[in-house]
Amino acid sequence: MASLLQSYFQGFGFSVNVITSGCEAAGQILADPPSIVILDLMLPGQDGLSICRNIREKYSGKILILTATGDDMDQVAALEMGADDFVHKPIQPRVLLARVRMLLRRQDNLQQASSGELAASDKVLAFGRLWINASLQRCKLGEDVVPLTPSEFLILWALASQAETVLSREQLLQVLSGLEYDGLNRTIDNKIAQLRKKLNDDASRPKGIITVRGKGYLFVPDYW
Repeated sequence: MASLLQSYFQGFGFSVNVITSGCEAAGQILADPPSIVILDLMLPGQDGLSICRNIREKYSGKILILTATGDDMDQVAALEMGADDFVHKPIQPRVLLARVRMLLRRQDNLQQASSGELAASDKVLAFGRLWINASLQRCKLGEDVVPLTPSEFLILWALASQAETVLSREQLLQVLSGLEYDGLNRTIDNKIAQLRKKLNDDASRPKGIITVRGKGYLFVPDYW
C-alpha cells in the first residue's frame, strides 16, 4: 500500500519518503521534517499513536492518521496526541489526496496569516498571563510555553483575535479546513477540549474558552 501511494502522490508532483519501521519513524521525521506525515496506526516496532506523541511537540507540520477501525476512542486518542485529520481504510487515493491538499492549504493559510497579511501590531495578542504570537506560532501562559499543535494554535488565534465574539463550530471548521459543518463533526469540540486542558481552563467549568449553548465558543479576555 505504501509503494502504491508513493507512486500515486509522485504522479501529482509530491516528493514522498516511505518509512517502513515504526522504530525509525520519529527520528527520520524530526531529522528532515516533511510538510505532512501520513501515519498508519498499525506499524511494526512502534504504533502510530506513540510516534505521533513523540514528534508532535517538535514537529510543526501536519499529521494525517490512517486507521482500519471506526473506533471513536482511536480518533480521540489520536487528536489528544496532536493528529490533524483521519482517513479510514480501505483507502481511496483520490480522497486521501484531497485531504492532504486540504491540510497543506490550511498550513499555508496559517503561515500567510502569521507573516504577510497581519500588521506588526496584530501579530501578538496578550491577555493577562496569556501571550500569543502569530509570527512564531507560539503561546505562553505566564512563563511557561504551551505546546500547541498547528490546528490548536489556529483555533486559539481565531478565538482570541475575536475575543468576546461567539464563533460557531462551522466558522471554526472553516478556519481549519474550509469544510462546511455537518452537525456531526467533532473535530472542533475535541480541539477545544485539548486547548482548555493545555491552558489550565477547568474542563468542568471553563471560564477562559466558554461554550455558548447552541451557538459555539467564546474567548473571555478578562479570565487570563
